[in-house]
Amino acid sequence: QVQLVESGGGLVQAGGSLRLSCAASGRTFSSYVMGWFRQNPGKEREFVAAISWTGAYTRYADSVKGRFTISRDNAKNTVYLQMNSLKPEDTAVYYCACAAGGVITTSTKNFGSWGQGTQVAVSS
Repeated sequence: QVQLVESGGGLVQAGGSLRLSCAASGRTFSSYVMGWFRQNPGKEREFVAAISWTGAYTRYADSVKGRFTISRDNAKNTVYLQMNSLKPEDTAVYYCACAAGGVITTSTKNFGSWGQGTQVAVSS
């Protein structure tokens, strides 16, 4: 079991930037695909970005492509989400998650461990 703790959320104006971090502990972090998801009240959790265990492959939701960047530092057991040009519609609770296996996946069903989430609010 991997334990995940997110940090870095907050309130920012539209056009601003935030960097989220997700620290992992437990089993071997470097063998997992890592992902970021977000959720608003009453809505389903949606995929934001994912990264392969080596960091060589990434995948993004169309809504964040070109604005968000996912990265990881396996030596620090940490995955990051750099968010630039933020928009009010990016407001959500952001969760990091890990998935076993080597293939990037975007489905919440394939991610077995989740953090508690960090709130991101973007004002217009």
